[in-house]
Amino acid sequence: MEHTTHSTRTRAKLDVKQLVVLALLSAMAFISLFLVDIPVYGFLSYEPKDIFITLGGFLYGPMATVFMSVVISFLEFVTISTTGPIGLLMNIISTVAFAAPAAVIYRRHRTMPMALLSLFSGTVLMTGVMLLWNYLVTPLYMGTPRDVVASMLLPVFLPFNLAKAGLNGALTLLLYKPFVTMLRMLHFAEPSVQPTGSRRVSVFSILVAAFLLITCVAFIVVH
Repeated sequence: MEHTTHSTRTRAKLDVKQLVVLALLSAMAFISLFLVDIPVYGFLSYEPKDIFITLGGFLYGPMATVFMSVVISFLEFVTISTTGPIGLLMNIISTVAFAAPAAVIYRRHRTMPMALLSLFSGTVLMTGVMLLWNYLVTPLYMGTPRDVVASMLLPVFLPFNLAKAGLNGALTLLLYKPFVTMLRMLHFAEPSVQPTGSRRVSVFSILVAAFLLITCVAFIVVH
């Protein structure tokens, strides 16, 4: 009976810590909408909220990304968004398409190479999903014929979504380890043993992330 009570208390503490971390990440994601909003093309703009949502997914699984995406997108919808219900829907779809698959893949093996693979997969999936949804929904939002939107898919929507997801993926890769280290220092995450050879892999992954970061920033600035 005593063991059961102790386990229940431990579980409750873990749940509270998870809620605190998710609340912190959600607040950071929401604040980032006010701090960084870079127009790229028409109604398309870059904002970094997916970084914090993906960090939550890496820590607590894909359902955390779904929950955070819905909450933050709704808060954006009722505060600063000018795109209405269609924008709300597209924001949720875009973020979930990027962050949830990345969280699913990374959850299987929590290593730096798997983090790189998961973010690459999230980038590809989000780009493909958003091409489909832009084709379906953008004509309603813009009030233009579907063939006009179809002509924009490859020259506009494809590079925009690749650059946005690539930039957010690179920043997630760079920020994840420092963020987890901070959580461990504050006793909000369990310590882990770094496997042999992981330092070399981490350096390589950081170099890859830095290259992606520079490339995506250059694309956004040029456009």
